[in-house]
Formats: sequence, C-alpha cells, structure tokens
Amino acid sequence: MLADDMGPAATARLIDEVRTAYKSGEIAETQEIIPFLKKRIVSYWPEADRRLLTAPSGPTVVLVAGVNGSGKTTSVAKLCRHLSRDGKAVILAACDTFRAAAVAQLTAWSERLGVQIVKHQQGSDPGAVAYDACEAAVAREADFLIVDTAGRLHTQDHLMRELNKIQRVVEKKIPGAPHEVLLVLDSTIGQNAINQAKVFSEHVKVTGLFLAKLDGSAKGGIVIGIRDQINIRSSSSVSAKPTTTSSPSTRSLRRSPLLRAGRLRAYPQRGVAPASRRCGYQVLGSAPRSGGLHAGARILSRTRIRK
Repeated sequence: MLADDMGPAATARLIDEVRTAYKSGEIAETQEIIPFLKKRIVSYWPEADRRLLTAPSGPTVVLVAGVNGSGKTTSVAKLCRHLSRDGKAVILAACDTFRAAAVAQLTAWSERLGVQIVKHQQGSDPGAVAYDACEAAVAREADFLIVDTAGRLHTQDHLMRELNKIQRVVEKKIPGAPHEVLLVLDSTIGQNAINQAKVFSEHVKVTGLFLAKLDGSAKGGIVIGIRDQINIRSSSSVSAKPTTTSSPSTRSLRRSPLLRAGRLRAYPQRGVAPASRRCGYQVLGSAPRSGGLHAGARILSRTRIRK
C-alpha cells in the first residue's frame, strides 16, 4: 500500500483495523482479509459523495484549480465533454490568462466540443474573466459554467490569494457558487498530492479531486491517503484518463470499481502455520478495459501486510 501512494497514515490505519478485526473475531481466515479491506476502503466514500453537486436554480459553477502542469485544461475539456454528452449547456471561462497559449488551447477545445467560451486577451485580470463568464452563464441560461484557472504552486501564497479572489468574484455574481471546486492532481507525484490538497483547501473550498495522468505507472491510491487526512467531501468524484485525441473522456470514479481495479489475491507466508493466524497478502492486477477506473489502471499493487 505504501508503494501505491496510500501514504503511511492510511496504511497504518488499515493495518491496525485488520489486527483489531482479527482479535475481535471478525476475521478468522486468510481469505477474509481482502473482503474486509475492500469494505473498509469503500466505507471512506459514502453513497452521497459520488454525486456532482448542482445548483437548485440557475447555472452550476465548477471551479477547477491545481498546480502547474497537473493537467487542468485537458481535464476541463474532459469534464465539458462528459456534461455536453448528457445534454447540458456548458460555458467555459478561460481564466488562465497567464500561461502562454492557454486561452488558445481552451478555445481549440471549446470548438472541438461545441461549447461556448468566455475569454479575454492574455495577461488580463482573471477575476474580470470570471465576472463576465458568470454574467454570460446567467444571461444565456447555461446549465454549467466551468472556470479554468491558471496553474500555481501551492507554496506561493500570493498566487493562492489570487485564486481565492476568483472564488470571491464568482460567489458575489452567483449565489451559492462555486458549487464544486475540483482540484486537479497529477497522480504520479505521490505524497506531495496530500500537501497540495491541504494548502488548496485552505484558500478555496475544495469539494472534490480530479486525478489526471492515470495512464502511466500511477495507481491512484493517493485518494485514499487524502481522504484519510483531509475532510474533502468527494475525494473520488472524478477520475480522468489522459488522451491526445480530439474526443477526451472521463468517467465517474465509483466506489466499487475503485476496489475492482486491482485483483486481490491472498497468499500464506512461507514457514508460518497456521495460515489463518499469520498471513501476508498481495494486491495485483489491472482494471478491465471496460469499467473500473480505466484500461490499465492499477490501484493497489504488490502490497504485503503481516499479522
């Protein structure tokens, strides 16, 4: 579990729960460990946490934030495609006015996906873009307003305050907004994702995480570590599979596929008897090509716990 980015705190907690369950008689056999761990991890995400919050009336505003290079703009495109496929009217707000060609990139995505976009010239005040986008969303009766923001290091306080300013602008223009604040995380960065989630949550009301770059060696177990330490309402709200095609995709990260993505197998430790009293286990495998996180995703891999 440590190798799969769950983090030492979440790993220690799960190991302690296994030991406690064994002592209390809840676990008696080796083969009961894996189902027990599945049940415990699934319990981290209550049923209501899987739903994307929407406004009771008017446009639903989704603010997207993250550090440089985490995959925000592409993730925004995936989210737009997901919503537009459901028949929702979507407007994009190009509030990343700092990065070179960021506005042009989002404009290209809006044209491919057939959604509207509100933008200013590069170097403009991102708060002004957010203001105009909110007015446009209300006037055009859009269902969703997706606000893309510039990448910023969580260690730069002045940049984090600028992000908070964008949130305040949205709050003043549309009551109750932003309804969702999605933090895009590069799933390959390991435990640094926990620090990013903590700092961003101090400046904006982060409600969910968007995992990007899961098509490589990353397993996505970091969401368990974040959920264990930070009270984010939906740590698994959205999971993304990066793509370079003209039709990006995203799928809701449900609780069961999160566990099904790894095939869990139990193996008795050598030289230890009986196996029901002391056992090790490994979590190996990949997600199926249909369902789960995405093709090739590995949530837990080569994990061994000793009783």
